[in-house]
Amino acid sequence: MSDRILFLSHTHAFGPFRVGSHHYARTLARGGAEVVHLSTPLSPAHRATGRVSRAAAAALPRGPHRDTDGVTHLIPRTLLPRPYGRFRVARELTRHGIRPAFDAVLIDQPLLWDDSVRGLSPRLVYRPTDLYPAGVKADLQRRVVAAADGMLATSTEVLRGLGPLTIPGLVLENGVDAARFAGSAAARPAVCVYVGALDKRFDWAQLDAWARAHADVRFVVAGPAAAPAVALPGNVELLGAVPYDRLPALLQSARVGLLPLSDDPLNAGRSPMKRYEYLAAGLAVVSRETPGIRSEESAGLFAYDDPDAAARALERALAFTSPNTAGVARAAAESWEAKTDALWAFVRGLAG
Repeated sequence: MSDRILFLSHTHAFGPFRVGSHHYARTLARGGAEVVHLSTPLSPAHRATGRVSRAAAAALPRGPHRDTDGVTHLIPRTLLPRPYGRFRVARELTRHGIRPAFDAVLIDQPLLWDDSVRGLSPRLVYRPTDLYPAGVKADLQRRVVAAADGMLATSTEVLRGLGPLTIPGLVLENGVDAARFAGSAAARPAVCVYVGALDKRFDWAQLDAWARAHADVRFVVAGPAAAPAVALPGNVELLGAVPYDRLPALLQSARVGLLPLSDDPLNAGRSPMKRYEYLAAGLAVVSRETPGIRSEESAGLFAYDDPDAAARALERALAFTSPNTAGVARAAAESWEAKTDALWAFVRGLAG
């Protein structure tokens, strides 16, 4: 593959999180494509509000950085946060010596939209990963949809949230790097783990209820520092952010992976990568039921829709075969390689 591909993404690849654009970029680059991954600009406002510490900002590369997979990463620096200020994607690429012409552009961050994006490629694909019901992102999303040649949504709810479409659309859920998370055949201790963001989409009350009902079980929570919404019992351990390279070992030390999603409406459109990463690591999974997450009990995935069902789901997950070999097989079918093949077939099929 000799194509040039640009990802305009909401998240850079140098923090604790890995998102879909990182995996697609890596897989395409390994297949021979020339891939550029440009993420949301960093501004003084991010540091002033505490969203990015001074130390974390200083550790990020300045200018283009080519990783070991062959992906060129670029984290722009701007005076004002997007969408304010004079930042333009085409100008930023040119400023860093990156030719602003690609065979395909895939954008998942509405804040990176500007009129120069349309001229970067004959194939512009919008790849929404969240619901944007209102606000600045919703306004910019409408502009992206109006200009795009195709839609690749991470869930049915996200695709539906775009409204009626007159261009091709496809739902392609997030996948998993199954080999990275594969563990040993040894049985796991009674440990439940959650890895991810700790924002309003996380249900602290449900975690508290599980922990108090199972005083003999350890509950480990890994994610950027956040103040719990409730006073948690002593069998809950808050690790803070855990580097991506350490996640496999953390998951392989547990029996159950948790997705205690809150009742925030935005959870309806999510396609959590942790669902398959937990399974690939041999964990049973307990998740709140959403339009995109249903029980798959034969694979050790137990979904709940109320507190009583949540209690039963955790009981069943703790009693499930450990390690969860059926879940490992289920996750293998959701590899990033298979997802990338489907993504690129969709992109290549667009008129360009």
